[in-house]
Amino acid sequence: MSVEKINLLNFDRTQMEAYFLGLGEKKFRAHQMMKWIYHHGVTDFEQMTDFGKALRAKMGETVHVLAPTLMHEQNAADGTAKWLIGLPGGNAVETVYIPEPSRGTLCVSSQIGCSLACTFCSTGTQGFNRNLSAGEIIGQVWLAAQRLKHEQGNRRITNVVMMGMGEPLLNFDNVVAAMNLMRDDYGFGLANKRVTLSTAGLVPMIDELSAICDVSLAVSLHAPNDALRSELVPLNKKYPIAQLLDACNRYVSKRPRASVTFEYTMLKGINDKPEHARELAKILRTVPSKLNLIPFNPFPGTKYVRSDAATIERFQTILMQAGYVATIRRTRGDDIDAACGQLVGKVQDRTRRQAQHQRTLNTQEGGFDVNANPSGITSDELSFSDLGAAA
Repeated sequence: MSVEKINLLNFDRTQMEAYFLGLGEKKFRAHQMMKWIYHHGVTDFEQMTDFGKALRAKMGETVHVLAPTLMHEQNAADGTAKWLIGLPGGNAVETVYIPEPSRGTLCVSSQIGCSLACTFCSTGTQGFNRNLSAGEIIGQVWLAAQRLKHEQGNRRITNVVMMGMGEPLLNFDNVVAAMNLMRDDYGFGLANKRVTLSTAGLVPMIDELSAICDVSLAVSLHAPNDALRSELVPLNKKYPIAQLLDACNRYVSKRPRASVTFEYTMLKGINDKPEHARELAKILRTVPSKLNLIPFNPFPGTKYVRSDAATIERFQTILMQAGYVATIRRTRGDDIDAACGQLVGKVQDRTRRQAQHQRTLNTQEGGFDVNANPSGITSDELSFSDLGAAA
């Protein structure tokens, strides 16, 4: 009877040390293993020459280093790269690398799909399948690092944002383990402030995060009042803005000079009026805040439209006059659907939301019946529209 091997990418430093102690080895063996995996990109035990032959054989019986599979890569005109990463069960997630002169930011997924159903987010239309393991999360960083080193001119990952597919705080333990590896000197060695977790506002889990993990916090706010936010972010019905801001204050109170980045997607005629900006400035006055104004990135079937540049700039001016740092996010990678809110991957949906969205989309396009689709291809499989041509 064969033994199912454990993927060492699922282990943070503490777990890796425990594994080697269980083999009768010293803790330093764990540090050697981590350096082979994360510093050198080596996954084959036979290449790990500072492990003895007997130890390599013993490890090979029960564990392995199994990185996710790269299914497809797209590169945008602005240098943004998007990878479709295959996972068991016929699923896939998307990971995006955004290069800038002084840094390189990797946007990492935490779930296959998303259960929160924010109305302006393409990922939310794809439904939900499952949480990613810690190994599948850190594996995205590992795979990206290898691609950037060997295929992209030795570019570096200087920042990681948990802003890809899914709500990170709904996959708490695995996300924290992966972020520990991102920040560990034997892992990717990123500074705490260079790892950012973005949440739609799960108040109890923000407090849990504050207690055990020192990373930067971003909150998807998108509206200055509960009535509007509940339309855009249904989670707000459970954790309204006042509770969310209290949690944000508790988070930053433990971190001197820290602030929360509030993300605000600009939707034409919905949340972009001057009165919205003034209301936003008022409700955030007690929270150390930065604001990131995000031009909406359209996707098939959406009812929303991007605010025009003049409207966004006026909104920014009102916030800056109120004393806030407010930046307008430069839209990157939208020509390959890699911009914020556009990630969809390939989700074997367990929530029926994907079918509902497809019916809506077909109705908008002329009433075509999804059940009559002879190819059986659904919208999630078209996230890389030129996949067949490029393969």
